[in-house]
Amino acid sequence: MTATAAEKTGARTTEAADVITGARERIDALDDRIIGLIQERMAVSAVIQQARIRSGGRRVNLSREMEVLGHYRDALGKPGTALAMTLLELCRGKI
Repeated sequence: MTATAAEKTGARTTEAADVITGARERIDALDDRIIGLIQERMAVSAVIQQARIRSGGRRVNLSREMEVLGHYRDALGKPGTALAMTLLELCRGKI
C-alpha cells in the first residue's frame, strides 16, 4: 500500500503536504550543494596542508582553526562552533 502525501509528510491537509513536499525537495537540493562545497573545502584544505608540510611547517595551524571557529560561532551561534569543528575534522589530515 502506498502512503499518501499527507501521510508521508505528517501534514493534515493536502495543501500543507504540498508545501512540505516542495520544501523538502528544496532542502534535498541544498544538501547536495552543501555536500559538494564541503568536498571542495576538503580538497582546498589538503592543498594548504601539503604546502605547509613541504615548507617544513605543521599540518595543522591552530590559530587559523580558532579563526574559523570564531567565524562560524559569530555567524551561527553556539551550534556554529560544533559545525565548524566537524568541518575542521573532515578537512584535517587527509594527506
